[in-house]
Amino acid sequence: QVQLVESGGGLVQAGGSLRLSCTASGRIINIPTMGWYRQAPGKQRELVATSTSGGSTNYADSVKGRFTISRDNAKNTVYLEMNSLKPEDTAVYYCNADVRSGYFSGPVRYWGQGTQVTVSS
Repeated sequence: QVQLVESGGGLVQAGGSLRLSCTASGRIINIPTMGWYRQAPGKQRELVATSTSGGSTNYADSVKGRFTISRDNAKNTVYLEMNSLKPEDTAVYYCNADVRSGYFSGPVRYWGQGTQVTVSS
């Protein structure tokens, strides 16, 4: 089994910054992809950013130029640096990881418990 633990959410004023962290633990051979999603009240969960173990990244258009995703593969940790935050960034942020736990099995997606980010105007 694999667990994802997130940290770093909170309350910040518009224009401010926050850094989220998410660490995977358990039976892990490798993690091809890690990412961040968010869900605002009354809305569907949406992609924020993803990062592959090879260094490729992908961002939602709404966060390009403001958010940066990074990884520490040795620590099985993914980060989300969020700058120039806007009230519309308010949401619960979830990390996920596609984890390979066996040498002959495909990756399985796991989710963190979510961390609240609130941006006041």
